[in-house]
Amino acid sequence: MGRSAEEGRHEAGGSVASPVVSDRIWTVPNLLSMLRLLGVPLFLWLILGPQEDWWALLVLALAGLSDWLDGKIARAWDQATKLGQILDPLADRLYIFAALLGLVVRGIVPWWLMALLVLRDVLILGALPLLRHFGYGPLPVNFAGKAATLCLLYAFPLLFIAGYASIVGDVARIMGWAFALWGTALYWWAGLLYAVQGLRLIGQTRRDERADHAGIHAGARDSDPARGHGVDRSDPIAPATADGRPGAAPEGPDGPGLPDQGRTGP
Repeated sequence: MGRSAEEGRHEAGGSVASPVVSDRIWTVPNLLSMLRLLGVPLFLWLILGPQEDWWALLVLALAGLSDWLDGKIARAWDQATKLGQILDPLADRLYIFAALLGLVVRGIVPWWLMALLVLRDVLILGALPLLRHFGYGPLPVNFAGKAATLCLLYAFPLLFIAGYASIVGDVARIMGWAFALWGTALYWWAGLLYAVQGLRLIGQTRRDERADHAGIHAGARDSDPARGHGVDRSDPIAPATADGRPGAAPEGPDGPGLPDQGRTGP
């Protein structure tokens, strides 16, 4: 069974307690995330079909409000779920992709901006099978990723407004491109942080596996073929005490149990 990234961080040396994440599906935050996903095709149609930009911006604003609200409810009502951890960033990425597609098709932003953002997501998705191979699920969204998403979701409405010839449009163009460039840089910085975190988790897992194998081989070398495995070679005559020291009778009929020092595998 795969481990979560939170468990991996604890194994790698972290000790910060994380909220309990359940397997529930029908929770209020999850329903809000599902409604937010249903708004993506409506948002894209408003941009590319009738080009009702103000209605499209209203859909985007409601999506942003539901994004903030479902996080608040999940924390307040203890309704954090594994499904929500997938739906929430998925909805953000789909709105970013839909807005980018609309801006590119209508000639408001160049294609290379969309290519940069899509390439980063493709690389992140391509790393998921490698993480699953080592028993980890998707990495949680970090602060840089949240800041990048916020910048981009501010940028795209401003860039749509920039298409209107007015002083407001000129100001919106400057602010929109500022948010877009900052958001793109933060988007890639967050991807780099994901890569570093993933490599640390994989490295820790490989070190643990080598330690486990070394322990197995050491146990095999310490076994006595004439008297069976697990014989204490410090004193072949005196039995062990409860704390492992020779000289007194062992606890119970079979002696004390050894503590399980290995970690459970995925």
